[in-house]
Amino acid sequence: MSRFTSILRRTFGVVKEHVGTDHLGNKYYNIPEQKTWTGRVIRPRRLVESVNTSEFEYSENSIPSEWDAWIRGRRKQPPTIEELLKNIHYREQIKIKAQEADEKDKTLQSIEYEEALVTRPAQTQIKGHASATQFGQSEVNEDPVSTANSFQPGSWTPPGTKK
Repeated sequence: MSRFTSILRRTFGVVKEHVGTDHLGNKYYNIPEQKTWTGRVIRPRRLVESVNTSEFEYSENSIPSEWDAWIRGRRKQPPTIEELLKNIHYREQIKIKAQEADEKDKTLQSIEYEEALVTRPAQTQIKGHASATQFGQSEVNEDPVSTANSFQPGSWTPPGTKK
């Protein structure tokens, strides 16, 4: 550490070293290990100043994965511009290949349906929710239903039982 940065840290406190900026405009900083004027050691940190300053507007694509790995300490060196561009191009190629594979699969599937090699999946329509008492029954049961306001103990017995 140079004498100048040491004087700056003692005078102004924590000094951030700008490490890089991503294509979205986020700025990344490294705060090296420092000692305060009282002699307390502050561990090194990495931080990002987001272009989008509102926390509630955060989205998972607001920080590239390479920079996220650097911030979390999963990589020692920050990503280079070349590495970022190469990975962006690679992701675009993967999306194109996935779309081509999906189109090819749909084409093969339609041929199989036309030649009757495979039957189309049955479209069943289920009414209600699985946790409802009438789920899977063709008709809704008209047996008395009790509510908290009208409940009388022993007022209703299941069909087929005698009192």
